[in-house]
Amino acid sequence: MARYAQVHGSVALITLTNPPVNALSAAVRHGITETVTRALRDPEVKSVVICGENGVFCGGADIREFAKPMGGPPLVPMIAAIEEGDKPVVAAIEGVALGGGLELALGCHYRIAHTKALVGLPEVTLGLLPAAGGTQRLPRLIGIAPALDLITTGRHVAAQQALKLGIVDQVTDQSTVDVAIQFAKQVVGQPLLPRKLSTQPTPCPPDVDILLEEAMTQVKRRARGAIAPVACVMAVRAAATLPYRAGMQKEQELMATLFRSSQAHALQYCFFAQRAVGRWKLSSGAHSGNSKPRPVSKAAVIGLGTMGRGITVALVKAGIAVVAVETSDKQLQMGKQIVSEMLKREAQKRNETPRLDLIRFTTSMLELKDSDLVIEAVFEDMPLKKQVFKELSSVCKADAFLCTNTSGLDVDELAAVTKTPELVVGMHFFAPAHVMKLLEVVCGSRSSPEAVATAMYLGKRLGKVSVAVGNCPGFVGNRMLRPYLEEANFLLEEGATPELVDGALEEFGFAMGVFRMSDLSGLDVGWRIRKESGLTGPDVDPSDPPRRRQGQRYSPLPDLVCEQGRLGQKNGRGWYLYDKPGGRVATPDPKIHQLLEEYRLKHGIRPRRVDRQEVVERCLFALINEGFRILDDGIAAGPEDIDMIYVFGYGWPRHRGGPMFYAGMVGLPKVLERLEHYWQAHPDVPHLEPSALLRRLVDSGSPPIDTWRDFLQRPHSQL
Repeated sequence: MARYAQVHGSVALITLTNPPVNALSAAVRHGITETVTRALRDPEVKSVVICGENGVFCGGADIREFAKPMGGPPLVPMIAAIEEGDKPVVAAIEGVALGGGLELALGCHYRIAHTKALVGLPEVTLGLLPAAGGTQRLPRLIGIAPALDLITTGRHVAAQQALKLGIVDQVTDQSTVDVAIQFAKQVVGQPLLPRKLSTQPTPCPPDVDILLEEAMTQVKRRARGAIAPVACVMAVRAAATLPYRAGMQKEQELMATLFRSSQAHALQYCFFAQRAVGRWKLSSGAHSGNSKPRPVSKAAVIGLGTMGRGITVALVKAGIAVVAVETSDKQLQMGKQIVSEMLKREAQKRNETPRLDLIRFTTSMLELKDSDLVIEAVFEDMPLKKQVFKELSSVCKADAFLCTNTSGLDVDELAAVTKTPELVVGMHFFAPAHVMKLLEVVCGSRSSPEAVATAMYLGKRLGKVSVAVGNCPGFVGNRMLRPYLEEANFLLEEGATPELVDGALEEFGFAMGVFRMSDLSGLDVGWRIRKESGLTGPDVDPSDPPRRRQGQRYSPLPDLVCEQGRLGQKNGRGWYLYDKPGGRVATPDPKIHQLLEEYRLKHGIRPRRVDRQEVVERCLFALINEGFRILDDGIAAGPEDIDMIYVFGYGWPRHRGGPMFYAGMVGLPKVLERLEHYWQAHPDVPHLEPSALLRRLVDSGSPPIDTWRDFLQRPHSQL
């Protein structure tokens, strides 16, 4: 709702009241319409100030209403009535003015913002565009180029930058409402027509057509198949080339198309799923006890390699004191130098002083005696990690949480060597750990609810999307990644090239395909793991046929590439050729094509034409199939957990909602039919056999994704 009050007789103060962010629900829109009408009709009122309750102006539309028929006054005529009024209206912006909140402010004649306020039009992140005049008023206010930037990216702008751009008229560190009231009194009697953005022409440079064409090209490249950013450019083009009313009509037409799209559905699903996965709850049987997080004021990181450095920086950025431990002075000094440089760069971005005082670097494990929580980030080697955990168990205080940053090793095996296995939990960060948003929190069979809750809360404090997962090889993300990678390798055997496979996956929406990503990560990492697993090298069972390992199909192609000294970007040669070691520009390499031809000839494989549709189906449906198995095994609580892991940790295109959501959008019967087709063609590939859960869902009429939990058969949930 909107509360009405008169201040000093001549200024009407209208306050939006819909906590926590004063979203523009039907009740709020009704309240605004009623109070603005009242203020404009009251002869004693000379000007109006609109503000929000509890230090927040307005967070935009109430997204929960998107699934319902529109109720209450529409936003467009409501904002138009404010702008068309004959009394000056001032928006007092505190906290945020986002989406419809900023559009409301743009309909006001003046805007005053607090120094800590943020403004923006983030609708594009929900698969939509600003459809209450945002794409028409903002370009008229600040120009085409900056408006395109804000509308197509959805990024938030701090108050001082908003002032420079011309979005707000004044910034204050005082009470924004008090300043706005005084300002409103001063502008009474001044001409209002120049302040009504809908009446103003859009300032356009002489080369506006070229500017818009270049913007469209850049947006299409960045969007990777997302349609909302493209529609945003089309709407801003209308602001540049059409009268206001015609531009508004175009905005509404584009919005209607987007609103009905599967991409908008996917992005809004992600919005709610991201919030849902962080609310970890006890399962019915796996864990019991207190699930409230314990505060962490002192943390420790063991190992200052790539992951350890990133974790240390993430902790310090969150204001947590850290003891960073390395085994030798040389490694410690190198780690100290790199961490310090990283923190300085991060602080410079935010115009802050780096908190180097929060870190203590040491080679002594005895310095950990006061730590509330320790994160082990040493080399991915089980004997080494066990040795570290034994030592931690003896030097740390009895109630310290002991966490491992493993990407797939058995958390229970590590917990077994400690005195307090209930305080051991996995915290699987993703590289670079101070940047990547995902954190897999791995629940061991003896991990206490308090330990899991503390790790989840710490992840949230670090700005991560924390997802609780069960303990199994690879957990959720890497377990699903294995069939995805294997299918890509099998496709190479059968006739594809790395660039064909990558091209199909990048066209789907991934920033990088399988082989470019492998080159970036380093091919030797997977090679070492395969050696340790006995899949390649001297420990291979001699009775296994050349293209089979441990009873199933195996492609040695990645091993052959590594054996030729091709390790990826790090040495300039991998699946692709790079201009220099560490280079990023991938060029198809004829030597890889020759290697593939020789391999097929040696093994009697007749190459065939592989099309892009088969690449997408083989790679992605195999990954999705493993996701269904993970759900049935109780390793993930629900499909939303899997989807957020893939969106935030593995580059799954957000506008496709995550692998499980995508399966539902494609249609579960189709996913089942294609998996059966490929399994019949390749019966020696077990991960292509459709999962039992997928079959149950199809047999039950392919119910919506939010009901899938009802079909799970979990005799022993891991969560």
